[in-house]
This record gives sequence, structure tokens and C-alpha cells, in this order.
Amino acid sequence: MNNTVEAGGRFGTGPLSRAMALVYSLLVVELLLVLTTLPGLVPLFLLDRHASNLPLVALCALPLGPALSAALYALRQHRPDLTELNPTTLFWRGYRANVRGVLAIWVPWLAWLTIVALNLSYFGAAGVPGWWRVPLLLVALGVTLWGINALVITSLFRFRVRDVARLALHFLGYAPGVTLGNACLLVVAAGVVWVSSEAVLGLLGSVLTLALLRNCRPLVSKVEKEFTA
Repeated sequence: MNNTVEAGGRFGTGPLSRAMALVYSLLVVELLLVLTTLPGLVPLFLLDRHASNLPLVALCALPLGPALSAALYALRQHRPDLTELNPTTLFWRGYRANVRGVLAIWVPWLAWLTIVALNLSYFGAAGVPGWWRVPLLLVALGVTLWGINALVITSLFRFRVRDVARLALHFLGYAPGVTLGNACLLVVAAGVVWVSSEAVLGLLGSVLTLALLRNCRPLVSKVEKEFTA
């Protein structure tokens, strides 16, 4: 038996084992994502879909930032070995380590998006030309993509908030492939909500987080090589 295991490689390192390890980690991270965002998800589902509730929606989204950060950290530290799986420990380690730094980025990001969304929602009442919607939408998209970069950077590295903000802005143009990929993930997320609901999007949280992490590998690699010791 020992000879067979040695001939085929160490137990827990084969292709099937790696796939099972990834599925297990995704399921555990998904459960923890739901658990940590539940204080915001419950009132969010009770709110009417009206523009006047946008500030409340932003408040409900506050727990999402630290939860996504912890998920990014746990999936980045994932090791495809069935004998060394500890996604729960990694998730809570990332949550504790990143919560303050993430909220320092997440709160102003949500505030900006809320302001832009309110302006777009009550655009007609302002009496401004219709073409102003285009720059507002571009601002909203730019702020969202900047926030995604900032979330990834602050989840995986230790920088001051202002340095995270600068790096996130820098990589919008420096890594166009990453920016385009993140924009595509936003389209996918919006499409899931459009054809189903926010609940379905929430159930795909760990999968989308993994897709985000893999799309941002060039950004992460560049930060690691050029901006860390």
C-alpha cells in the first residue's frame, strides 16, 4: 500500500484531490461569506427597490467589504492538498487582519457610489442636460473599478490607506487587462441579479471571488515584485 501511494505521489496531491480541495474551500468560504454578511443581507431583502433607500442599501453593504477581503485572503492562501485544508482558519485570520484597513477604503467608496447613484436616480429633477448621464456613469464605473483594485490590494498586502488608493488608481491604467476583466465580472454579476436575484449572486460569492482573484494575478504579482520588500 505504501509503495502504491509513493508510486502515484503523496496522498492528497493528485488532480482529483486538488479539485476536491478547491471545491471544499469554496463551499466553506461561501458559508462564511453568508454568515458574516447576514447582518446586512437580512434588512437589504426587506427594503423596497426605490432610489430613496440607496443610503440604507449602502449601510447594508458595509459588512460585505471585510467579508470579501477575508474571502480573498483565504482563497489566496489556499493550498490544493486535502491533508492541509484550513479555509475557516484562513478566513478568520484574514478578517481580523484586514477589517480596519478594508473599512477605511470601503466606507468612502460606498459613499461615493451612493452619491453618484442618487444623482443618476434623480437626474430629471436637477434640470440638467441629458448627456450629463454619460460622465456620471463613467465616474460610477471608474470608482467601482478603483474600489475593486483597492479591495484586492488591501486584502493581500499591508500598505497605508493613501498608498492603497494610489496603487489602485495606478493599476487602472497600468494593467488594462485586469481592469477589463474586472469590468466583465461586474457585467456578469449585474446579469445574474438581472435574470435572478441578489440571493443567487450571494450564493455565487466564493466563485466570483475566486474569479476576481485569478483575474487580478498580474496586479498582485506586480505589487509583490515592485512595492514590497
